[in-house]
Amino acid sequence: MKKNKYKNSKKYFIAAKKVIPGGVNSPVRAFSSVGCDPLFISKARGAYVYDADANKYIDYVLSWGPMILGHADKRINKGIVKTLKNGTSFGAPTKKEIELAELITKIYPSIDKVRLVSSGTEAAMSAIRLARGYTGKDKIIKFEGCYHGHSDSLLVKAGSGAATFGVPSSAGVTKTVSRDTIVIPFNDFEGLKKVIKKEKNNIACVILEPVPANMGVILPQDNFLKKVRELTAKTNIILIFDEVITGFRLALGGAQELFNVHSDITVLGKIIGGGFPIGAFGGRAEIMNFISPSGPVYQAGTLSGNPVAVTAGINTIKILRNNKGTYKLLETKGKHIEEGMRKIINKSHHKIVMHRAGSLFTLFFAESDLKNYSDVLKCDLKKFARFFRGMLARGVYLSPSQFEANFISVKHDLGDIDRTLKAARDVLCKL
Repeated sequence: MKKNKYKNSKKYFIAAKKVIPGGVNSPVRAFSSVGCDPLFISKARGAYVYDADANKYIDYVLSWGPMILGHADKRINKGIVKTLKNGTSFGAPTKKEIELAELITKIYPSIDKVRLVSSGTEAAMSAIRLARGYTGKDKIIKFEGCYHGHSDSLLVKAGSGAATFGVPSSAGVTKTVSRDTIVIPFNDFEGLKKVIKKEKNNIACVILEPVPANMGVILPQDNFLKKVRELTAKTNIILIFDEVITGFRLALGGAQELFNVHSDITVLGKIIGGGFPIGAFGGRAEIMNFISPSGPVYQAGTLSGNPVAVTAGINTIKILRNNKGTYKLLETKGKHIEEGMRKIINKSHHKIVMHRAGSLFTLFFAESDLKNYSDVLKCDLKKFARFFRGMLARGVYLSPSQFEANFISVKHDLGDIDRTLKAARDVLCKL
């Protein structure tokens, strides 16, 4: 490793800690779980990011997913610049909001109407409020390890039982709020059935990531999604799919298209802003009409439908829609890195499990296959941290947490992936 390779990043981190809590504006950026200081990024192009010391990395973070077309795509930037000339924010309706909403409703059959917001957290929070207002019920069910933003009722972890009322997982979240949230292990359909049988008259909604990506990529097993859909429909419970990460990434129509399972309300984000802050939630017209000003459920936002973010989102979705081979290409690249990693893992002495869904993947330093958060907690976090640092030193920027997904863009070529595989082989040989 070159001396002073990260000199500027270290300097900036020291300065940041004096004026920003922890030196970062989102916890995972601190790199604390991987035992090093964070990189400060100065620019990005295509499949690469460059840090403040001019080090170049193959980027598998991709701003946590939205840069599916790669960084600084000229087609997206051209539209942004054109929009900027007319202003950055109006706090009033624009025609582009209609265009983005129409695109979403055409691609997602489960969405008749959509409300734009400014973040995925806001979208998930509002979707749950809507479900409660529509049903007149208070309790919600979420799955352990599925992340839906940092609103109070969703920052809840499981209690001691397999399916129990949650307890706060963050200071500042009251026990009263968490008491209305029931937490169940992902893929535990029998546990869900038991809870619904007991509490169905009190449950407003079930919310989940159809393919969780915030405990690493965990795949639904044994028709889990279809079973959840059938059960919630039968018991008149609103089903919310949080597709902030999977929407427009696993397929044009997200996980709902891939698995042919449709929710009552869908939460979206990331890609629909093309890299700008945005979120959305949508669903059947009779449910969405409960949102103000049409209905009694209040939701508002000064920057909702920001014209710059909306423009970037429209252009991103149009490019994905008009290039029919995009998802086949991403699948090919995902398969290439998966097959290459499996060969490396099989020849190494390390216990590693690879999970992949399309252009999402995670390497788990674990003994066997994983199906829920409890399994993920058994991973060797120290070994993952050493692996991460070794990859970073070789110019590969992975998600700095065992509990996150990695992302592939259309700009990653097979050469990038082969260099990634070579780096992984070298690191694991020395690990």
